[in-house]
Amino acid sequence: MSYNERYGEYLKKSETALLTACNACFKDGSKVSEAARYSLFAGGKRVRAVLCLASCEMLVGNLDIAAEYAAAIEMVHCASLIHDDMPCIDDDDYRRGQPSCHKKYGEANAMLAGDILQIAAFETLASSEATPMQNLEAVKTLSAAFGARGVFYGEELDIFYENRGATENELYEIHRNKTGKLINAAVQLGAIAADAFSEDKTALERYAEAIGLVFQIVDDVLNVTSTQETLGKPIGSDAQRGKTTFVTLLGVKDSMALAQKLTNEACSALEASFGDKSQFLCELARQLLNRNK
Repeated sequence: MSYNERYGEYLKKSETALLTACNACFKDGSKVSEAARYSLFAGGKRVRAVLCLASCEMLVGNLDIAAEYAAAIEMVHCASLIHDDMPCIDDDDYRRGQPSCHKKYGEANAMLAGDILQIAAFETLASSEATPMQNLEAVKTLSAAFGARGVFYGEELDIFYENRGATENELYEIHRNKTGKLINAAVQLGAIAADAFSEDKTALERYAEAIGLVFQIVDDVLNVTSTQETLGKPIGSDAQRGKTTFVTLLGVKDSMALAQKLTNEACSALEASFGDKSQFLCELARQLLNRNK
């Protein structure tokens, strides 16, 4: 099976799991639930879901369980995007080529849509077909990645350094939390679904930390080199808000050189532990490096 075919299979599995989770967690006839579905099914690469499924399959785990965990991580990721786009944070009117949730449903409904997505994610983990111990570990893993020690802390730092200027080390700290922690949670949830050994989880963590930074570096580059039509969201917004980015610190060329170095490190970490079984995840890392949106 080719890389694209396999990616497509993971997408199908994650979409099915997301639909099942939404039907279980959301209320029919609710405008807030409608807003949550609107954002959740607005498209996107589902990178985190694919990372979860691919990690589980590499470790010869249960893909049905991994799909439930993948749905949960896509829900919290979507929640963070809804809240990010709101006027009080990034004030972005478009996401994935269509109006942001708050532009279509209003700020109050958008805020609540993000809230219910977070709750639905943990309900999905808790009710998974995995063992109670696996589900407990999954809940702890995702809550640590998404909460005050992870994504929310990264968001806090991102806001703090607007118009202040961040050093390179401070920028790493922002994005290790804001972007990297959730990407690591994705591969760790896949490992939990496979009941993996701790050394396997450590190798996956090294991979995830590297590609999390690659993801952000490429985002920063595209924010100054791409178009709104290609990205499906406004470009140049980071500069308008006075944000420090990898591009403002290093320039486009050196930013991409750093991203290439991190991609090589990510693949080396996996190949050393898993050999040929890591081919799909290594190719995914290269695709993230070379993406145009």
